[in-house]
Amino acid sequence: MFLKFFRSVKFLFLVAALTACGTKVETTPAVNNAPPPAAEIKATPEPTPSIPNLQAELLDDRNRTTNSPLGTFDFKNHTYELPRGWQNPDGTTEITLANGKVAPVEAATKDDMDPETKAAVKAERRIGMSYITTKYFDVTGDGEDEAFVVLKIETAGSAIPQLVYVFTWKDGKPELIWPFRTGDRADGGLKDLRAENGELVVELYGRDRFILGQTETGKITGDEEQLCCPTSFTRSRYKWNGKNFLMQGKRLTFSVEDPNAPPIENLGDIMNDPAKAKKYLESTSR
Repeated sequence: MFLKFFRSVKFLFLVAALTACGTKVETTPAVNNAPPPAAEIKATPEPTPSIPNLQAELLDDRNRTTNSPLGTFDFKNHTYELPRGWQNPDGTTEITLANGKVAPVEAATKDDMDPETKAAVKAERRIGMSYITTKYFDVTGDGEDEAFVVLKIETAGSAIPQLVYVFTWKDGKPELIWPFRTGDRADGGLKDLRAENGELVVELYGRDRFILGQTETGKITGDEEQLCCPTSFTRSRYKWNGKNFLMQGKRLTFSVEDPNAPPIENLGDIMNDPAKAKKYLESTSR
């Protein structure tokens, strides 16, 4: 009996020892039935469309030099007449560049100004100008190059209206034979100038935009698009008759987006005629 008691005590002592040693008891882990978190989907940003360089052709290396004395004349320090629509409020019709620039004078008005003060401030405004480039080629048929000086009107904004001054060399100095203005980028802005077959080729951005006298023509009604990114341009040709440059042939409107598309002839004449305009619009909507 003493032996049975001893075995019971021994057994209890062993259980207590195991408990004190921290015997690990394994348990069945809880099952997580929740679905995994959805992967975060990040939207791919749309690429920002690149803005075309509308001055690329004007600033390329074509026709940058000449054997004419015009090639050594300093057009960056010269006095130019202001074309119609760009005269200063005080009536001055000339502007003189100094190192290729003349800063504009904005003379801002305020709402609380009385009419006389506001008018006096506006009278102080002056057009600014900056030199862009000069191209040289012969379009008068005398065998000597003319100079085509391109200036930009500084408006203190993002607009790029430009002026073109055509000079010939006479009596030891440049003689102006044709000044004309162009519009702002897609709105009749200057794309290119060059000579072809003895004629002057002028390309302006926009549909059926061309030079008439000293100014670019107005745009076709409803012909609206972003100024930065023209979708078409117009090519027109001019021939010197000894006194003036006269337009030759048809005005051709080309697509910028589809260079292989055939040009449209004299589009303004079509759009200004109701019957022709209707027929044209029906054909383009198919």
